[in-house]
Amino acid sequence: MQDNEHNTDQSSRLTNQDPQNQQLVDSNLHDDEPAEKRDEPIVSGSRIAKNAVMLYIRMFISMAVGFYASRVILNVLGVVDYGIQSAVGSIISSMGFLKASMSGATSRFLTFELGRNKKKQLADTFCSAMIIHIAIALLILLLAETVGLWFLENKLVIPPERMVAARWIYQASIISTMLTITQVPYNAVIIAHEKMSIYAYFDILGVTLRLLILYLLVIGNFDKLILLSILSLAVSTFMMGLYRIYCIRHYPESHFHFVWRKDILKPMLGFSGWDLYGNLSDMARTQGVIVLVNMFFGVVANAAVSIAFAVQGIVMKFTSGITTSVRPQIVKSFSIGDHERMSNLVYMSAKYLFLLLLIVSVPVFMETHFVVELWLKLVPDHTVWLVRIMIFFNFSALMSVVMAMGIHATGKMKRISFINGSLYLSVIPITYFAYKYYGNLYVAFIYNALAVFIGCLSNVYTLGLTVKQVTLRRFFKQVLLPIAPITLLAFVVGYIPRMYFPEGFLRFFIVGSTSTIVIFVITYFTAENEVRELIKKRILKYVKFGKHTDSNL
Repeated sequence: MQDNEHNTDQSSRLTNQDPQNQQLVDSNLHDDEPAEKRDEPIVSGSRIAKNAVMLYIRMFISMAVGFYASRVILNVLGVVDYGIQSAVGSIISSMGFLKASMSGATSRFLTFELGRNKKKQLADTFCSAMIIHIAIALLILLLAETVGLWFLENKLVIPPERMVAARWIYQASIISTMLTITQVPYNAVIIAHEKMSIYAYFDILGVTLRLLILYLLVIGNFDKLILLSILSLAVSTFMMGLYRIYCIRHYPESHFHFVWRKDILKPMLGFSGWDLYGNLSDMARTQGVIVLVNMFFGVVANAAVSIAFAVQGIVMKFTSGITTSVRPQIVKSFSIGDHERMSNLVYMSAKYLFLLLLIVSVPVFMETHFVVELWLKLVPDHTVWLVRIMIFFNFSALMSVVMAMGIHATGKMKRISFINGSLYLSVIPITYFAYKYYGNLYVAFIYNALAVFIGCLSNVYTLGLTVKQVTLRRFFKQVLLPIAPITLLAFVVGYIPRMYFPEGFLRFFIVGSTSTIVIFVITYFTAENEVRELIKKRILKYVKFGKHTDSNL
């Protein structure tokens, strides 16, 4: 009787917070399987820390191989073929907004149901998501083999002698994208269960296979572009198979069977429907710009843009570990009605992820020319300034993502999708006219950064409409004001060595180390008491461990 009363109270609270979840709440209350007993709390700070560590291991491995792979691929393919790969891949990537929309919905609903601990509802949610993703994969196949193929043959600027290779890349990209789409529910299950170590372990194997691809690419006596597309598809297929086998063996809810539940499908499609416009617009400001760059500047400019995006993605990986590990905790905090903890997670994530990104960004921004030349033998024109613009873009994008995680947890997507989507969609006409009448390559990327920052502020306001603890005033006070002087001082300190040392590894090291020390010291003395205490405990723990080790020698 007591459990029923608790469930009824929780149902009332969740319904008041989000009418869109009414059907899911009602179905959970009548689930014929009782909730299992929990061995650990639904929300856990230590779990975030553990998962972040595992994801950082994964990040460092991926980052190292990513840098090396980009260098080898650019040198083996050459600037033209590298640009062709980027331009052709952008056509299929532009259809990925369908996958991105359902990916957010799948992750949110699976994590939400796991937070409420209803096994049958969780399993049916997975199966419903799988049905939707299979339908999306088939739709993308239809679009790719009609509209997309026409665009490849008639609109992209590709040398005629490389069209055969371009078609191979295109078809391999279609198959890979379809497999990736149907992989989304399995990845969402792993993230919902917060088993981030699996990504680290599997990435070690994936990295080994990608290094093998590079070796075969160098020694292979075959068209390098075609060989790369075939080998990449083979490795991706193998790795996705491993993830699926793991999920099926460890999580009963990932055993797919056909189930048609309108009470699950309707809210999921409603959630993703509003998310669709936002993701379509997000695609426009990335893949759409790549296509416009190809149309106005050619494949060489595409190579520069592709490198800039690669650096941007690698730098952002320094924050992806915490972002991925904190996302389930934000959703679960909302699912049990703990809005205070949820808002604190959002604020602290935005602040400390920004500072973590700053540590990497200062030396890369100051020494972009050195980094790019060290990394690549062939450096296309415009690469240096494109990389620097994308670094500033990262700061806005990171905080916007954190706020969007909170909004995804609430399930109220209408406002965020319309406002952000409209901002991002405006990138296309502005870029087109800037390229057509002024020929300035950088305009699209500068406007991108500005649009994302405005979208971030809009996300804060939107989240505050549901979670009253989140306000623009608190966001400025707890996030922007503390990081502003640290950011300014870090860039000033990072610039000083440039006046006294010639370009090279020594100057890069000095810039990175001095700016990092400044960021760490100021952050520690301005951090919240609980953060300082956590740092002290960690330091004492390692000091004691070191003494204990020495005594046993």
